[in-house]
Amino acid sequence: MQINSAKDLQVYQKAYSLAMEIYHISQGWPAEERYALTGQIRRSSRSVCSNLREAWAKRRYEAHFVNKLTDADGENSETDTWLDFAKDCAYLSGDDHKRLTNECRIIGSMIGAMLNKPDPFLIKSHA
Repeated sequence: MQINSAKDLQVYQKAYSLAMEIYHISQGWPAEERYALTGQIRRSSRSVCSNLREAWAKRRYEAHFVNKLTDADGENSETDTWLDFAKDCAYLSGDDHKRLTNECRIIGSMIGAMLNKPDPFLIKSHA
């Protein structure tokens, strides 16, 4: 399969799916968490996707590409942290926590693989 857009990347699709699942699950969280936990976990999970899109747009320059992938990885780690808080505050079941944090781990591994070998994703200049 040819990759024409960041949306074609499996890591992007997994991150987007996770962000949407977090959105739906967090709709039932207490109103007092709206600007704290709920807003933060929604923002960080969505930022994984947006940083992957930015990385894709900057793949002509390896340093910029790696920088945005690093940002995506950081946002993914932040999402994992917020999932821990959600579980410990009893907003998220143990089973949901395990499933969602496993998805974070998989996404982190995929981003890590891209960071370790960015060359296949870069646009090569023909100078």
